[in-house]
Amino acid sequence: MRILMFSTPMLGHVLPMLPLARALRKQGHTVAFAAAAQLARPVESEGFALIPVGPSQEVMVAEAVRRTRGAGVGSPAFVGEYFAGARLDLSVDEALVGARQWAPHVIVSEHCDYVGQFVATALDLPSAVMAIDPALEPDVLDALAASARSRYLERGIEPPAHAPSGRWLLDLCPPSLRRDGTLPGMEHRALRPEPHQAPEGTPCARRAALTGRPRVLVSFSTSKREPEKLGSLLRSLSTLDVDLVATASGDASVEGFGLDPDRVELVGFLPAAELLDGVSVVVHHGGSGTTFGAAARGVPAVVAPSTPGQLRQAHRLEASGAGRALPMDEASPEAVTAAVGLVLSDPVYAKEAHRLREEIAAMPSASQVAEELVAAAG
Repeated sequence: MRILMFSTPMLGHVLPMLPLARALRKQGHTVAFAAAAQLARPVESEGFALIPVGPSQEVMVAEAVRRTRGAGVGSPAFVGEYFAGARLDLSVDEALVGARQWAPHVIVSEHCDYVGQFVATALDLPSAVMAIDPALEPDVLDALAASARSRYLERGIEPPAHAPSGRWLLDLCPPSLRRDGTLPGMEHRALRPEPHQAPEGTPCARRAALTGRPRVLVSFSTSKREPEKLGSLLRSLSTLDVDLVATASGDASVEGFGLDPDRVELVGFLPAAELLDGVSVVVHHGGSGTTFGAAARGVPAVVAPSTPGQLRQAHRLEASGAGRALPMDEASPEAVTAAVGLVLSDPVYAKEAHRLREEIAAMPSASQVAEELVAAAG
């Protein structure tokens, strides 16, 4: 069977799809991705073909900002225009040509990718949506549905009854982290989330040895753009009796931040499965990839969110007992350090993180879901 996977032009949206893609390939099926050319490297390094579809993330953001005339990034109007308006306008013709040429039997789209959903409807193909985040808020879903509906009607295609659309919903969110919201009426299948791993056979990067002190991982998506903020945070965390690992740009250095090289390790991009090795606490913004990856490893977290969606996810993690949520955009280095100290000193956080790990381990694996998906698609 031929399965075509669609993703928005963001690395954090394509990485959660890889375990299912690998499982399908291992079972003898042919898998390709349809996404912006900027994702060629992570997709092709896995041995999957990439069908270039649509502009880059930077182009899409600029276009959505222009069209929404100052609506805040993250607002329902912006989200609706970015994912289901401008992106469809600028991508769908190319996507239809590519899909017809590649001739898939099934389409799988991550839940923010409305291009793949449109192609599945237009070509009358069975399709699944992979929910890589907890349920979206109703006002966001309404904005997405309205933007998508107008594009279907413009092309003379009957819009689906709901958005996102498809026959199956593959849900990565563990039960304890689900939040109030609306999930469309699709056949629901849980899918175990996994921290991103390098392609099979790739040697692991050399890492600093464990010293016996707790290891704290700082993994912020904005750290490459805000080195001074990262430096201030690491200096504050260094007041704790811990070793630190932080993701940072290639030109950042431990010495430049005024830190002890025996206790601080700066790394570039590494698969989350490697980053999380030996970690006692992870500090992050609350993106689903890191949230689910840390939870799958049983690592408690301190979440310093910068968007409303991340804040809602942080609150769910805190409610589960497996971490602490800080107020949005109010996470000073001192506040983060205090929260990390609390998580390290109170064994309840580790206990609840281990419970969450067991909950995730009980979810169906990518191999199980791959078999079910193919059997259902016939």
